[in-house]
Parts: sequence; structure tokens; C-alpha cells
Amino acid sequence: MQGKIYLIPMTLGDGPIEDVIPDLIQKIVNSIDVFFVENVRTTRRYFSKLGIEKPINTLEFIELDKDTKQSEIEKYIKPILDGKNAGIVSEAGIAGIADPGAELVKLAHTKNIRVVPLSGPSSIILALSASGMNGQNFAFNGYLPIEKDKLTTKILQLEKRSKTENQAQIFMETPYRNNQMLENLYQICNPNTKLCIACDITLETEFLQTKTIADWKKIKPDIHKRPAIFILG
Repeated sequence: MQGKIYLIPMTLGDGPIEDVIPDLIQKIVNSIDVFFVENVRTTRRYFSKLGIEKPINTLEFIELDKDTKQSEIEKYIKPILDGKNAGIVSEAGIAGIADPGAELVKLAHTKNIRVVPLSGPSSIILALSASGMNGQNFAFNGYLPIEKDKLTTKILQLEKRSKTENQAQIFMETPYRNNQMLENLYQICNPNTKLCIACDITLETEFLQTKTIADWKKIKPDIHKRPAIFILG
């Protein structure tokens, strides 16, 4: 019998685990010996805070990140085909969403391996739900281009789609470039375009507001090095 792949949710920061992670997750982690993780150190620290019963040094952690080759991923699937259950753990939030673990999930479906999603925090969905933007028609665009001309073109495309299709446009940025992203949005977007800025979701320092570009330009919040989600609408 083939094993299963469990998508293990990760906290979005250093807040209390019990606030965002269901008790069931600890039980499932205790039943698995092999984990495909984006960052081994982060996962070990998370499991320690989770208070799992198994000694962490008895678990097998296999790094699966954006640089992992397809040939390696195909090797990773073999123990699961042989009957061993495995877990996928993202750097933050739900595994498989804006996460390299999606490649292993995709391969699992071609092998008829059952993939089990588990409840936990998703900064993308939590930000959208609290933004006041269209929760019935939205698109997640990941990271936008860095090069200025391409970035300008992309922002204009997203702004147009948000208007013509009434589709909320969600994207993210590397935290140390957040303030520069805001400056670009201030310069490129129409003053009446709405922008939601959602930082530190689920943490004590959580900041989430939706305003027009014109109103944001009067405030200019400092979100440098804070995990953030942006939504245009």
C-alpha cells in the first residue's frame, strides 16, 4: 500500500502556536518520520515549539527548495510509493502555496498518491478575507518583477485587471524591498485605486488596512523587513 503526503501548516511568525495551529497537527507530525522541508532549521525549531513526542533527531528532514532539481524530486517519491507516509512543511503558512513543495505534490498526483491538506494559517487568504476586496474573484500573482520597466508594466496590468474584471490582485515582495514596492505603487497607480497592506498576519504586530493610493501617500507606513501581502482592487 502506498503512503500518504500530509501538508503540514507552519506558523507565520513567532506568535503562540496554539493560536493558529490545530492540536491535530501535533498528532500527525508524531505519526510521520520523513519530512520534505523548505528550511531544515526553521522546521526543527517549529517542531520543538509544537512539543512533539518523538525526539527531533530521530526524524529525517529532506530539503526541498526552489533549487531542488526535478530528478531529485522523483527520487523523493519512492519511499512514499513503498508505503511510507511523509510530510511537506513550508517556510511559513500552508505547504504547497507559494512553496516549492508544490512540485512534489504535483508528482504525487501522477502516481495516485493521496495528498492530505491540513488546516493552518495562510497569509494570502487571511489578508484577502480582511481586505474588503473581492473574495469571489481574485488572483495570486506571487512576486512581481524586480526590473523597473517590467515592474511598472506588471503593476499597470494588475491595476487594469482589478478594475475591468473586478478581480482582487494579490502579490508579495521580499520584506527588505517592501518600502520600495510601496513607493512604486504610489508613483504608478491611479490615486483612486485601492490598496490593502497586510503585515505580520496573526502576530501581535499585525497591521492590515485598505485605503486608496492617494490616502496611503499621506501616511506612508514603514513596513521594512515585515512579511507582507499587497492587494490591489
